[in-house]
Amino acid sequence: MLAIAVVQQTLVLPDPPLSPASQLLQKFSAEKVVAQPLYALAGPAPRYIVKRITNDAAQPEEKPVTAQPKEAVGAAYSIESMRYAQAMTWQAIDQLAQRIRPGMLESEARDLGKQVLADLDMQRIWHPLLVRFGANTLKTFKQRSDGDPVLGDNDIFFIDMGAVWQGHEGDAGATFATGNDPHMHACASAAKALFDRVQARWKNDQVVGLELYRYAEEQAQAMGWQLNLDIKGHRVSDFPHAIHRGGDLGDFEHYPNAGLWILEIQIAHPSKPYGAFYEDLLA
Repeated sequence: MLAIAVVQQTLVLPDPPLSPASQLLQKFSAEKVVAQPLYALAGPAPRYIVKRITNDAAQPEEKPVTAQPKEAVGAAYSIESMRYAQAMTWQAIDQLAQRIRPGMLESEARDLGKQVLADLDMQRIWHPLLVRFGANTLKTFKQRSDGDPVLGDNDIFFIDMGAVWQGHEGDAGATFATGNDPHMHACASAAKALFDRVQARWKNDQVVGLELYRYAEEQAQAMGWQLNLDIKGHRVSDFPHAIHRGGDLGDFEHYPNAGLWILEIQIAHPSKPYGAFYEDLLA
């Protein structure tokens, strides 16, 4: 019997100096305003402990305890692998956000993100990489961007990544602002703050998925933002989760168990043509 052990290890992933991503960056001046990451505005983005599985000692697999068909998982599912995939997705978002510069086209930033994922040795994507600039931050996942906008010196953008590591689906997204427009920075910060409120409701009160998005709408209004209820969260698991037909988190009539659901928050500014997005694993 193959024995495994979980060993914590610091993961250092240097950027290849001659990659296509690096060549793309040479187009843009180092003096341009660097995007201000959301975690610098609203507290640290969530971090998961990155662990490597070795064969030194036996370690029992941890699987969700649930009787709900919409929370089914595959035989390979492991909460540790879910956390690893999530940690790697956040690393990819962090790296991409630091490389995006004013003057880039949205399509160029998206190509850069694909290179970042490749450099981090993802196994595959499980949903298309999204990078949205400016007014396109109001678009939902299934909507196409309008044109191919250039990121401005005072602008807003979000990144949404879904990729597979260790056979499990990572999925994360965050919003960033360039320059010093206070309204854009407030919008980016608000998406994360609203996510935190809803996640706390899930952790502390163990409410059903329907209640999470009712609460999210109530809190968004109280904060002065408009919640997009066309975006209501979804399942993840060992790849592919789609075979389990879990539906939307916001339609789930039971308590969502940890390590199985992505909480998505998308808001719109009440009067300006942009919005913000944040998502992470409920775990």
